[in-house]
Amino acid sequence: MQKVEWWKDFFSGLAVDMWRLAIPAGQTAAEADFIQGQLSLAPPASLLDVPTGTGRLAIELAYRGFTLSGVDISSDFLRDARLGAHDRKVDVSWFQHDMRDLPWPGKFDGVVCFGNSFGYFDDRGNERFLRSALDVLKSGGRLVLDASSVAENVIPQIKDHTEMVVGDIRFIEDNRYDHEQGRLDTEYTFVRGDRTEKKFGSHRLYTYREISTLITRSGFRDIRTFGSIAGDPFKLGSPGLFITAQK
Repeated sequence: MQKVEWWKDFFSGLAVDMWRLAIPAGQTAAEADFIQGQLSLAPPASLLDVPTGTGRLAIELAYRGFTLSGVDISSDFLRDARLGAHDRKVDVSWFQHDMRDLPWPGKFDGVVCFGNSFGYFDDRGNERFLRSALDVLKSGGRLVLDASSVAENVIPQIKDHTEMVVGDIRFIEDNRYDHEQGRLDTEYTFVRGDRTEKKFGSHRLYTYREISTLITRSGFRDIRTFGSIAGDPFKLGSPGLFITAQK
């Protein structure tokens, strides 16, 4: 599989429709609880959700009284996010932007990166995002990062081929682990009725040590890690890896 800037046009069409259906409201509320607790902030503190996707966490946090901005590269996602904010009657500032270049130095009390969205880029690009997230934080502000595609969790569970049904969409993954680059390359197939869309994705699978080193090198301090949003310690086989770090 050829590695390209796949994220530029991946999140459109049936992929967006599936992501809209995939995560129940209860999970969004639980994740927002974890984020709010880890940030130790009270409304109306200013938060940046990047990338925001359908805006589910930005909207939930705005509903709780926080001042929210959401960034995504996908115009389809942002269209969904605006509709969702309108339905919940909350105000969120939406921006179509590259997450590696956030142009708001020192503006936010907290930055949120959830939805397993870390690791799309090469090592330089992933570090650029972390440094950009650091730059937009106020002094003492915190990053809350979902880094669940950590090698210790993902590699033992990789299957060459998986299928599942989300709503009325059949979702197929064909995976190949590139051990030389430390990346999981995936061909995705989305099927709804007689409509089929195929897309390619590639995710950098850092080890726990590698991602901790990258975050420290980017300038963050007071790094804390959890194996779940319940606050369990991270260990081999944990359901996720969630990291908080301070500017």
